[in-house]
Amino acid sequence: MLVVGSVNADLVVRVARHARPGETVLGGDLVVHPGGKGANQAVAAARLGAHVAMAGRVGSDAYGAMLVDTLRAEGVDAAHVREVAGASGVALITVDDAGENSITVAPGANARFGPQDVADLVPAIAAARVVSLQLEIPLDTVWEVVRRCREHRTRVVLNLSPSIPSLVLMSATVARECDPLVLNQHEASVTTGVDDARGAIESWRALGRGPRSIVLTLGGGGTLVAVGDGEPVHVAAPTVDVVDTTGAGDAFTGALAWRLAAGDDLVTATRYAVRVGAAAVRREGAQSSYPTADEVPLP
Repeated sequence: MLVVGSVNADLVVRVARHARPGETVLGGDLVVHPGGKGANQAVAAARLGAHVAMAGRVGSDAYGAMLVDTLRAEGVDAAHVREVAGASGVALITVDDAGENSITVAPGANARFGPQDVADLVPAIAAARVVSLQLEIPLDTVWEVVRRCREHRTRVVLNLSPSIPSLVLMSATVARECDPLVLNQHEASVTTGVDDARGAIESWRALGRGPRSIVLTLGGGGTLVAVGDGEPVHVAAPTVDVVDTTGAGDAFTGALAWRLAAGDDLVTATRYAVRVGAAAVRREGAQSSYPTADEVPLP
């Protein structure tokens, strides 16, 4: 599988509670972790045993070197992670006592991963069974990758995160290539204006731009899986003690893309991915929390 997306340094501070607007709160020590939604998904899949390549951009700073070294150490093929002048992407993260996070991203080098760079990825796209994408790189670049996937009949897993404020920004052509479109309940609400999960799925379908399939995650409430026009299937999530939700969605998506690449049907792949996401929230950090295949064995 191929992951095309962001590579960030996560700067994390634990707080008792998140600050309100205009308020200052004291937190714990600053900790730096490798992150970025793209790199997170690649590492999550690699830890589970996937053969995964990563395409992205890092800066010419110390963070960039650390991020590439980490990908390689995790067994990810980082040949398509290129260095560009300037700062690497950085995510500023606070995590409260309930394990919930608040994240602000400075894209840095990720913003300089342009659609013109996709031409170099065509052999990797053509060779992959699944390409996993997110929205922390320029949208024009994402859409160009989707176009190339369509040309080479490569399956697209698109994680609609960070959320697009309006469905208008996603063309029907792009949406129809998503198999699946992966999003959480907040992202579903932002993109459709509908708070109800099943209603949000129907909104995608009703607009005539529906993805081939949709996976809508509900946190502790599990996941809804909708294939074509079929009735959504609910996949329950195991009950766990939540320590830190940072990167859990990426662990889920990485596991999902890997199992689809391995030939699982969407519901079966989702059942496994839910277990991986649940394992990830039990430890601090993003990539540092991701389980191995021994910790989350296949059925």
